[in-house]
Amino acid sequence: MFVLIVKMRLSNLIAYALAPLLASATILQNGQVRDIVFPDTSIASVTSNSNWTSFSPNASQISYKGRWDENQISWWSAPGLKFGFTGDKVAISFGQYTSQGVLIAYRFAGQDWLFTNVTANSTHQLIDASTVGFNLTTQSQKPQIFELRVTNYAYGVQIAGVHLSKGAKLIKIPNYSKKIEIIGDSLSAGQYGTYEGISSYAWGLAEGLGNVEFDITAYPGICLVDQNCWGNAHGQTYQWYRASDTSYRSEVIYGDNPPLWDFRHHQQSDIVVINLGTNDNNTHNNVTNEKYLSSYIDFVGQVHQKYPRAQIILIALWNGFGQVGNTWEQGGAFIEEIQQVYAHYQHAGFVHYFNTTGILQHNDIVSLAWER
Repeated sequence: MFVLIVKMRLSNLIAYALAPLLASATILQNGQVRDIVFPDTSIASVTSNSNWTSFSPNASQISYKGRWDENQISWWSAPGLKFGFTGDKVAISFGQYTSQGVLIAYRFAGQDWLFTNVTANSTHQLIDASTVGFNLTTQSQKPQIFELRVTNYAYGVQIAGVHLSKGAKLIKIPNYSKKIEIIGDSLSAGQYGTYEGISSYAWGLAEGLGNVEFDITAYPGICLVDQNCWGNAHGQTYQWYRASDTSYRSEVIYGDNPPLWDFRHHQQSDIVVINLGTNDNNTHNNVTNEKYLSSYIDFVGQVHQKYPRAQIILIALWNGFGQVGNTWEQGGAFIEEIQQVYAHYQHAGFVHYFNTTGILQHNDIVSLAWER
């Protein structure tokens, strides 16, 4: 069980939502007990003769958020989808590559997120006329909007179809003009967070900015350097170019040949936040300072090549806290190397350094998170 303590601090572009502390009883979120058993939204399979209108998962009106492959399988942290609709109900069918019991968050318009567990080869009705806020929609708030996000970083869904009321229509919701991407490991992916992907600082940062698209290409335990770290077969200097992450389900589906991410056919990022190196710094993974530095310099150049207009922010690493007298001091990792990467690109004008000192206190995050 976890207790989520959220503290938000915005400094220029960065906002951090802090991860949980261990507890022995219930889960608290903002002082309230958090549900761990969610409503069963499953329904019988929708057929062509039923009172529904069905749409293909690759319908042009559906906007996929984060990274999905060409088979509509979700990857990385907090991927989702968004669309407008007419009618009074929404259901989604999930395909064979949906993880067993994966937790999804979904919402109608600007209402609070709701949660349900889904699994492979199932259909779930997520919106009906009784949904909170549905009957409050004004003419100026149409089309009605539906959004879904996968919360579990290691699991995912496959979209097999979207279903609306008989005769209803899907409506494309245009993307926001700006986009931010966070590239990271466990802290960015939301490991140990109450709702994982949507409890991470990366989610708080991107959602908090408002009116921007975002990707969170982060996975627990992954290194910057391309080598095996904590069971991840590759580091981000390899995996970032792939649609899928380094999870076991990716190995099952794609083996050693995960599909490439087609940067040309997706919205470019305007801001890229890189928070990598904590796993490289662990002696278990045996990454040298020299290898980390050279890999980081190369990686920043590669990110800039894919997103030539993006501003790239290098995040100073947390590496735990040590007690000094009657207080605690933040430890760092690869401090000089990250500053050297910044210095390498300083005159180019698109790389920035963010010092994290003082953002977290010693009791703000579970200690295991520093290792993964």
